[in-house]
Amino acid sequence: MRSNFPCVAYATLVLAILSNGSAFAQTDFSGEWTVVRSQDNTENPWIGDWFGLPLNKPGLARAESWDASILSLPEYQCRPHGWAYISRGPTQLRISKEVDPYSREVIAYHPEWHQSTDMPVYLDGRQHPPEEAAHAWGGYSTGSWEGDVLRIETTHLKEDYIRRDGAMASDEANVTTWWIRRGDYLTWINIVEDPNYLAEPLIRSSEYRLNVNSLVPPHPCTATFEGLEKGHVPHYQLDENPFLKDIRERYGVPSDSPTGGPETMYPDFLRRLRNSDWSNGDRRGR
Repeated sequence: MRSNFPCVAYATLVLAILSNGSAFAQTDFSGEWTVVRSQDNTENPWIGDWFGLPLNKPGLARAESWDASILSLPEYQCRPHGWAYISRGPTQLRISKEVDPYSREVIAYHPEWHQSTDMPVYLDGRQHPPEEAAHAWGGYSTGSWEGDVLRIETTHLKEDYIRRDGAMASDEANVTTWWIRRGDYLTWINIVEDPNYLAEPLIRSSEYRLNVNSLVPPHPCTATFEGLEKGHVPHYQLDENPFLKDIRERYGVPSDSPTGGPETMYPDFLRRLRNSDWSNGDRRGR
């Protein structure tokens, strides 16, 4: 009598594969990545350039009070970039994977940039800590799979900029991130939601290209005295920031149009600028 054991074993294996399909379909995001310039280029904007950012009134007020000299304070000189911003920078990216030595499963990814702290993305099903837990520049991130796309939820962030000209996200902001890999390209999508400084979710994407010769350099930093008076925190009073006029002249934005906020995200705002008196002639010379 012929044994049907091989058929049973094969069927069992197929069922095991199907029932654990997500484990077999997981994309590997580890590697050395080079940034492909984003829609914001190298992310060194002019002060007052908050176009496309859905800042609410408190968010705009906070941005308008920002003075770039604050970065000369000792406590600011060595600060790392936060999770809501860092993928926008021009530096190399390294993603390392942490593997459980027994199950051989990937239990965390560790992305790092030139100016970052350890920012682990946990994949082992753990929960986020309570609201009163400590906040960090990288926040607290957990990942889950949506097919071959990794979805990341980040909470417990410190207050940090979302654009390096005073536009901020508060320590109550949450970030949802998607990693999408297509061959040698990685798309990084961030959605930032902040009840304090944003009127709507901020959606941005960055592109990276795999580069086996890439390197994330070390970032040693020692704070030094830059001549600022002790106890002085550089800032501008509302309506006293001189650079706000400069940004209007540079881009031809009339005084009755905002330089940031939800309406600047949509095509109607651009059409309004084109139809304004400032749209005639050389706007940069006005």
